[in-house]
Amino acid sequence: MRIDIVTIFPEYFAALDISLLGKARRTGLLDVHVHDLRGWTHDRHRTVDDTPYGGGPGMVMKPEPWGEALDAIVPPTPPPPTPPVSEPTPLPSASASRPVSGAGQAAASGTVPRLIIPTPSGRPFTQALAAQYESEPWLLFACGRYEGIDSRVVDEARTRMPVDEVSLGDFVLAGGEVAVLVMIEAIGRLLPGVLGNADSVADDSFAPGAMESLLEGPVYTKPPVWRERPVPDILLSGHHGAIARWRRDEAIRRTARHRPDLLARLAPKDLDERDRAVLREAGFPVDGEDMAD
Repeated sequence: MRIDIVTIFPEYFAALDISLLGKARRTGLLDVHVHDLRGWTHDRHRTVDDTPYGGGPGMVMKPEPWGEALDAIVPPTPPPPTPPVSEPTPLPSASASRPVSGAGQAAASGTVPRLIIPTPSGRPFTQALAAQYESEPWLLFACGRYEGIDSRVVDEARTRMPVDEVSLGDFVLAGGEVAVLVMIEAIGRLLPGVLGNADSVADDSFAPGAMESLLEGPVYTKPPVWRERPVPDILLSGHHGAIARWRRDEAIRRTARHRPDLLARLAPKDLDERDRAVLREAGFPVDGEDMAD
């Protein structure tokens, strides 16, 4: 997967050189390119923002540097020239077949990235959306700052590539860099070969599957007793069926305790009698009643 990031703070992304994502970059699973937006400014102060039209607080990121940055990463495809009717169509010049590299080569071959812009006004970023992005060959992240990027940049980009405006949640950050780091880690860990144990992804909270509306339950490791607190006996039993049942029960209880809103998404047909009993113990209606109540 290729990932391009445009930001005014490239140093934010040093974190992509460590841990699992750093290993993925070194082994070629992730091809990450970080671009400094100020490289496409032309004044001595390297200005990337200006006051908003219509008044109001804050500053807005200027369209010119963003337009040039996107053009450099995803060169626009010019329409083919139309020769005069009375003249034969000219043969391609030698320069037309000149090799280009990186993003330019991909754009020349017709491949374009999906542009992702983090913003509080975007669609929610979820595990399901991360899984969709994992299947994309090329992602381009635009890190906005201040009051955001001039909206004309987004409108123009939509004519050339798919664009998603995405939100991490109902809160506001100082800029898009932290959000982009979060999204890249959520997406990157899903790539085949990034995690040492591929089954870890299937067991994640919010992972697609029968338990996709449940949080992951508690986990334990050695020693069996720590500060007079033992590991639950069932986990030491070796009875895999009973362990799986215990984990599901605990997932239901934790979801009821921390995210009761998720229980409304459980399909009644996916609930067995034990599920219903645990839900009743947790104080939630079952047996055909509206889980959202």
